[in-house]
Formats: sequence, C-alpha cells, structure tokens
Amino acid sequence: MERAKGFRNPYLHLLVTMVLWGSAFSSSKAVVEHVPPSVGALFRFGGGAVALLLALWMFADRTTPVPGPAKWRAASAGVIGVFAYNGFFFWGLSLAPSLDAGILIPVMSPVLTSAYLLMTGKERAGWARVTGLALGLTGAAVFLVGAGDGTHGGVSRLWGDALFLAAAVCWAAYTLLGKRVLAGIEPLRATTYATCAGAVLLAVLGAPDLGRVQWSALPSSVWWNTGYLAVGAAAVANLLYYRGVGSVGPANASLMMFTVPVVNTLCATLVLGESFGRLQATGALVLLAGAALAVTQGRMPGRRTVGARPSLCPPRAP
Repeated sequence: MERAKGFRNPYLHLLVTMVLWGSAFSSSKAVVEHVPPSVGALFRFGGGAVALLLALWMFADRTTPVPGPAKWRAASAGVIGVFAYNGFFFWGLSLAPSLDAGILIPVMSPVLTSAYLLMTGKERAGWARVTGLALGLTGAAVFLVGAGDGTHGGVSRLWGDALFLAAAVCWAAYTLLGKRVLAGIEPLRATTYATCAGAVLLAVLGAPDLGRVQWSALPSSVWWNTGYLAVGAAAVANLLYYRGVGSVGPANASLMMFTVPVVNTLCATLVLGESFGRLQATGALVLLAGAALAVTQGRMPGRRTVGARPSLCPPRAP
C-alpha cells in the first residue's frame, strides 16, 4: 500500500518529468551529431506526435466535445511552441553544446515571461521581481560573453547560444499564449494538437534534408535516442507533469523546473564530455539565482499575497 502511494506522489511525478526533460538536451545533441538539424527536429517531434496521439487515445476524456476554435488555437500555438522553437533549438545544437541549451532555455524562458508581464502591466513590479530579472539578464550576458571566448567556446558556440535564446523567446511566447490556448480544451489534448501541427511544419522543413542522410550508416544510438525523446521526453513527461501540476499547482511545479539545468549538466558532462569555463559557470549561477528570485518573487510557493497572480499555464516540455 505504501509503495503504491509513493507512485502516486505528485512530487515524484514532477521529479521524473524533470529528469526526462533535463536529459532530453543531451539526447537531442546525440541525434543531431548524425543527421541535419531539421531532420533531428522531425525525428523527435514526429515521433512525439505519434506518442501523444496514442496517449490521447488511451487517457483523454472522449465524452466532452472540443470546440472547433479551441482546436485551431492549439494547433496555431504549435507554430511557435513546436515548429519555431525546435527549428532554433536543433540549429543551435549543431553549433553549440547541449550544456548551454539546458542552461539558457529553461532558465531564460521564465525570465522573459516575467519581463513581458511587467512591461505590459499585467503583473506588479515588486523589488524581488525586478531584482531577479536584472540578475537573470546580467547572468545571461555574462554567459554569452563566456561562450564567445577562445578557451571553451568561440564564434560558433556564441551563435549557437544566440539560437538557444531565440528558442527561449519562442517558449516564453507559447507560455504567454497558454491561457487562451487552454480555454475550453484539456492540456493533454491541446499539447497533442500543437505538437501534431508543429510536426507537420517540421516535416515540410526537413523533407529536403532527408536525402542528405546516410541511412545505412546511422548508428543504433540515433534510433534509441529518438525513441527516448518521443516517448519519454514528450508523451510520458507531459502526462506525469499534468498530473503533478494538478495536485501541487503551477507555482510549486515551476520551482521543480530549476532541477532541469542540474540534470542536463550532469548528462552533458558525464555522457557527452561537454564543459564550460569559469566565466560561463559564473553567468549560469547568476542566471539561475535571478530566475528563481523572479519566479518566486521572494516568497515560498503556496504562500500567496493579495494581488498576486498565478502562472498563466504550466510550461511545455523543452
């Protein structure tokens, strides 16, 4: 009985999700080392679309009809959240280490989201939020400067990190659209529609590059990693994440996101042998501290004050 209760623990669900998402950066890098970036993106999210369609068929509520406009909103969000995001992400992986992606994307996304909400007056500019954003942006600048030095980086790594920042912008935009996208549709179904729409566009983008792939020379690791990304980082992670968020709320779940860079750093350094210099490490720490301060606003999650607003929606899988 106790063991079954542990499997239903929402924090266990969230922790497994963060491990799956954190390891996805290194796994994607292992794929893009053997195929063009557009093909790698198609592999991951084409397979992810199939896995999510299967999950939708197995777990979704079939009794409640979904309005047509809700379907189109979710599919349209896939243009930004799946197609544009992964176009920048996999292109960046062809130029820079996955170590950088696992720092910049999941940490800069909440910083950019918070900055937009402040500039548009949708959230109040408390001292903790402003200080956190300033620290986050400073940390990102230091990280990019470190990427461009000649010791652990160079021009290629700097351009790759710039593309990761573009991917973070797409992720932040998708999050901001979430409230409208999720109106009248359950999260799993919305994610499936968005992923399928994005996968179709990725197929169009990747089709010309399919002829460049030497299929017979692809190692088995490419297919293992593709299966892991599609089933683990897409379908299973999303299912566990939605269950976790439903139990503990988006505020507590958002803090769990800060384990993603930790998991990614371990995978990138131990499995792929990637590294960064002291300047980048310093920038990463400042960026993490600033993002945590901006997200929590100096309060522990679960302790809300008058006028505080909840997160618009849970973040999507990176």
